[in-house]
Amino acid sequence: VQLQASGGGLVQSGGSLRLSCAASGRTFSTYELGWFRQGPGKEREFVAAITPSGSSTYYADSVKARFAVSRDNAKNTVYLQMNSLQPEDTAVYFCAGGRYLYRVQRTTAVDYWGQGTQVTVSS
Repeated sequence: VQLQASGGGLVQSGGSLRLSCAASGRTFSTYELGWFRQGPGKEREFVAAITPSGSSTYYADSVKARFAVSRDNAKNTVYLQMNSLQPEDTAVYFCAGGRYLYRVQRTTAVDYWGQGTQVTVSS
């Protein structure tokens, strides 16, 4: 599975962005998918994950109620809708796929990484 993230950019505090991650590979629909981010000088951290069917999602406390992860298996794409963005959300966002990503929510559970897309939130 290969992942290609897009949709990052510069947004003002309180604004919204939607990230997309297109995947190639016939096993896309069987993977748990998610998003991580890495801020300046910080370690990469878990943001959100979704089960293969899309029926269940899980979020880091820092983004809960502001971000929403979804997927369209027919289009081999996973999305991250980000609302009420704050300067502390500034980071490079990576989409990820793994057999146990939804259940483990750690970088060690990631089998495939996208290339990252920059999100910058100005105050």
